[in-house]
Amino acid sequence: MNIDWAALASVFGVSLVITIALVGLFTLGITGLARQTTTAQGGGGGVLARTGAYACFALCAAAVAYGIFLIVA
Repeated sequence: MNIDWAALASVFGVSLVITIALVGLFTLGITGLARQTTTAQGGGGGVLARTGAYACFALCAAAVAYGIFLIVA
């Protein structure tokens, strides 16, 4: 049995970077929704925060759907 350690390290590195990026994107979406609720009480800017949050969530959903597509196909 021969293990290709370079390929294993490459898969690990890419997985780590994508995981951190998705968690960061989801966190931005949650922060945008939280900011939207606080700006709704104090003034404008809520629509922009909500739109950005929904865009972050849509990108997360697209990345998950692409991952499922790669697994199935």
